[in-house]
Amino acid sequence: MFCTYTLYKDFYYNMITRNTNKIIFFLCLWAYNAKANEPKKETPLKIWFNQPAMKWDEGLPIGNGSLGAMIYGSPASETLCLNEETIWSGGKNYLTDRKDGYKYLGQIRQLLFDDKYIEAEKVAEGKLLNQRPDSGSNSYQMLANLHIESSQLVNLTNYKRQLDLNQALVSTLFQKQGVNYLRESFSSFPDQVMVFKYTADKGQKISFSAWVDRTANTKKVLSKNRIEFSEHVGDGFGVKFYAIADFEIKGGKSEVINGKLVISNADEVIIRVVASSDYRGLDPQQKCNNDLANALKLSYQTLLKRHIQDYQSLFNRVDIKLSDKNGEDIPTNVRLNQIKNGAIDNYLTQVEYQFGRYLLISSSRPGTLPANLQGIWVDGLKPAWNSDYHININIQMNYWLAEMTNLSECHLPFLDFIGDLRENGRITAKETYGATGFVAHHTSDLWYSTAGFGKSRYGMWPMGAAWCCEHLFTHYEYTEDKQFLVSYAYPIMKESAQFFVDFMVKDPKTGFLVSGPSVSPENNFITKNGEVGTITMDPTMNREIIFELFNNCIKSANILGIDASFRDSLITKLSQMQPIQIGSDGRLMEWAEEFKEKEIGHRHISHLYALHPSNQISKYKTPALFEAAKKTIETRLANGGGHTGWSRAWIINFYARLLEPEKAFQNIIALQQKSTLPNLLDLHPPFQIDGNFGLVSGITEMLMQSQNDEINVLPALPKEWSSGSINGLMAKKGFEVSIEWKNGVLRSLLIKSKLGDQLNLRYGDIVKSLSTKKRDILKFNSQMELL
Repeated sequence: MFCTYTLYKDFYYNMITRNTNKIIFFLCLWAYNAKANEPKKETPLKIWFNQPAMKWDEGLPIGNGSLGAMIYGSPASETLCLNEETIWSGGKNYLTDRKDGYKYLGQIRQLLFDDKYIEAEKVAEGKLLNQRPDSGSNSYQMLANLHIESSQLVNLTNYKRQLDLNQALVSTLFQKQGVNYLRESFSSFPDQVMVFKYTADKGQKISFSAWVDRTANTKKVLSKNRIEFSEHVGDGFGVKFYAIADFEIKGGKSEVINGKLVISNADEVIIRVVASSDYRGLDPQQKCNNDLANALKLSYQTLLKRHIQDYQSLFNRVDIKLSDKNGEDIPTNVRLNQIKNGAIDNYLTQVEYQFGRYLLISSSRPGTLPANLQGIWVDGLKPAWNSDYHININIQMNYWLAEMTNLSECHLPFLDFIGDLRENGRITAKETYGATGFVAHHTSDLWYSTAGFGKSRYGMWPMGAAWCCEHLFTHYEYTEDKQFLVSYAYPIMKESAQFFVDFMVKDPKTGFLVSGPSVSPENNFITKNGEVGTITMDPTMNREIIFELFNNCIKSANILGIDASFRDSLITKLSQMQPIQIGSDGRLMEWAEEFKEKEIGHRHISHLYALHPSNQISKYKTPALFEAAKKTIETRLANGGGHTGWSRAWIINFYARLLEPEKAFQNIIALQQKSTLPNLLDLHPPFQIDGNFGLVSGITEMLMQSQNDEINVLPALPKEWSSGSINGLMAKKGFEVSIEWKNGVLRSLLIKSKLGDQLNLRYGDIVKSLSTKKRDILKFNSQMELL
């Protein structure tokens, strides 16, 4: 049987939603990488505590891409905060575009060319941006809280709760009067069910009451072994969902008392939770009934085995070792506190790396939605920033790690999302800008909103879709899947490029083609007369994103041998654009003019996009820009930059690209000290998952970089990681890379060629180039000599 993930959404969606032939789907999806299922010696990777969580952001997360839960681990009063990926308020037409905005573009641009920035901002906010009293997008919401109350379980001993990253299994263990209790939790992708098992080593010891809590509008139906609940969310303006919590009870009895399911003196209870909404056009109740019926046919051990096999087929592809310690001796929160007091804990960094990969596997699987600002883990009905899809860095950062850490399939939901932005993005391009192609601004949601809204400093930024398109070509660079490129990626990139062909105009002062009005997210500048400005023409990040988009379209047209006229038009446009500029202070200019920043230490460092995630700046090809980028980041940090978790994570990636290992390492420590919750989730504040993902890509970039048509081995290895190894990383052109080092020096390098491309290697000053064949396995010694 052969299956390739170029079949994409239709295959995955149909297989999942029909709930048929799941075993075939599972085998087909992973058949191409069967080696990932081979047994391996596991390094203990556990996040653990010796006390329950006191609040949501101390809990432990489980997820299968669509169904997630945050588990507090409280024996007497447990809260299982349940999530389902499609529980959103609002609807497709919730946010409309400003019609006829294009009639005012000329006026706004002329004001900007005349240095009348404040006047231009007023017109832009009045004529281009939709103004709403709220934040302008719909909100992701929790599914519900499932409460499990066991009031007799107090005065306990030997308490421990943990997340085992090797098995994607959360466990809570404790003792009471000589009885050992165990609670286990996981969320299964192959069987689309969350499972919670409560047991003890003596019979008749499991007693609790259970109930669901959401809103006054939640409809609940209870029986002696089931709680069914449903709602039309958003007070009737959102999705309709249905969910079932089924209780399989061995021994004892169960009954419904005062709206709660009361279980007494059982030997064991297995809770299976399923949930669905009408978002994809299905009957959510029927979907839940089907999923639950299938899950009830399987024993707990079978469900657990299938879950672990599926999860490990992804997770086991990459193994990292930064410490000789096994990590079983100290609770995670104690380790983190020690770092805050000045300690260095490489084992914890190793755990954080794999925790980031765990979170991506758990929140982004083929056929699901992409991970939002909090993955699939929110508490309540109005999370921060609506837990939506911010596309001015946050969703992109969520996926930086996907290809490089061998989780290409987990990238697919985001790639699907980009294509789905086009329907609304075409309307925004036409109605607001009078342009062809498609465009999206700084944020989106379940309904693929693309309109600009709110204040200029964040809303007047038509670059969101264009940045997203970078991920389409990146996926091609790692897989070299021409069918994906010709039928999916290139048409989307071309349509985005078409918008900017229409959107750009000639600057009357310089003669360059420029884009705008726009901003450098979400920073302000000081005008020559001392006013605080937001919008301008041709901020540096605009150019950098357009450079990359146009060049990726040109490369794609060349690879596919198509669209020569459009390719040539983009080449001409690029020649008419101003290159990245260095200011009089030696830093990269953030705007086309040399303005001063209103906030020098701003969290967004947008004009370094060309350094990372793009590869337009490098030590070897653009040394002057490389040095200017160094000075840029140093100035930002000297003035308080990096004060949010995701921003600090981006800085780690910057310093890896700047080949500054100690500065990259120092920012890992700063992230751990200032922006990491006790359960290792990233703190913006509040919790945002992008910092977890950005940390993983940053560490990977320190150990291996794949850019500028070469693989750079150990480019930014700090002295604190003197010895270690990382196995299974992916580089562009389909190379799988495993590295071992000792005393700060490369010891061995193993490269597997999956596609048979030209291999260009760099290790320090050693540069090598070799031809490979598909399935070649190449081993190098410490001198980069081929063995």
